[in-house]
Amino acid sequence: MMATTISFLPVSPERKAMIKRSTEWLLPVLGLLFFIIVWHFSALQVKTSLGTLPGPVQTAEQFVLLIEDHADEGKKEQAFYERQEARNAKKLEANPEANIRVRQYTGKATFFDQIGTSLVTVTCGFLLASVIAIPLGLLLGLNHKLYMAFNPVIQLLKPVSPLAWLPLVTMVVSASYVSDDPLIAKSFLNSMFTVTLCSLWPTLINTAVGVTNVDKDLVNVSRVLRLSPCQHVKTIVLPSAIPMIFTGLRLSIGIAWMVLIAAEMLAQNPGLGKFVWDEFQNGSSQSLGRIMVAVVMIGFIGLMLDRLMLLLQKHVSWDKQQVLR
Repeated sequence: MMATTISFLPVSPERKAMIKRSTEWLLPVLGLLFFIIVWHFSALQVKTSLGTLPGPVQTAEQFVLLIEDHADEGKKEQAFYERQEARNAKKLEANPEANIRVRQYTGKATFFDQIGTSLVTVTCGFLLASVIAIPLGLLLGLNHKLYMAFNPVIQLLKPVSPLAWLPLVTMVVSASYVSDDPLIAKSFLNSMFTVTLCSLWPTLINTAVGVTNVDKDLVNVSRVLRLSPCQHVKTIVLPSAIPMIFTGLRLSIGIAWMVLIAAEMLAQNPGLGKFVWDEFQNGSSQSLGRIMVAVVMIGFIGLMLDRLMLLLQKHVSWDKQQVLR
């Protein structure tokens, strides 16, 4: 019997790269399709006082309606300012020295307005937390005795719920920020400071741990070169600690987003949390679908914030070959 041999043609690097890229796109799409199918059939089994739990189709329909509501509200706002300009123009025509007042449109905030408000709030709260946590984490990581002294305080404050922080923050802001015409709304400050207090701990702890775990050989090189403290931090500590710092930042941005939604619901501050609570209180036939739209949007925005931090990490990291997920 004659033996037969089967030879396989080698796969070119370009084909390997194309297969890899296709897989990177295909697997998430398959996972998303699986989730949508499970959501569709699971929603049919859940009955509530407002009807069946909305599935993907009903949620998409409500999302379209929310887009239309936003467009209608934009037209109303534009018509309001056009009428105001026409009215003021007539006053100036009749009396050039007439006192003209420009009134702001006070229509209801739409779903997308609430998204914008929440994004501004979470960004400010997260940036403030990062400005506090990263320098403090560097300081604690470089000084072991200081870390030992403050670690109990950090562990004491870290698990405090935003529901506990919010009343304290509200009382402090109300007592210290007194103005008849405030430049910044108190509701914004309440939400922002609550986000800051709850989200700074992962960044603080991970930064301190990253600084502590800098390779000893690199520390010895710094000593041999007699680098100044600032040069040591800039050239040795920060590049080595970047992976841990960004791990903390990614955890912090996720916590910040979750905390903000809870704070807005509890305090009825403008934002996505208030939108969800208002729809829950409304109890109309559309409310359940709109709440589901908000839930999906909250998750989607959280995903995008995490991806944004990942892209930033890839940009600033010195090790471009490191696998980041």
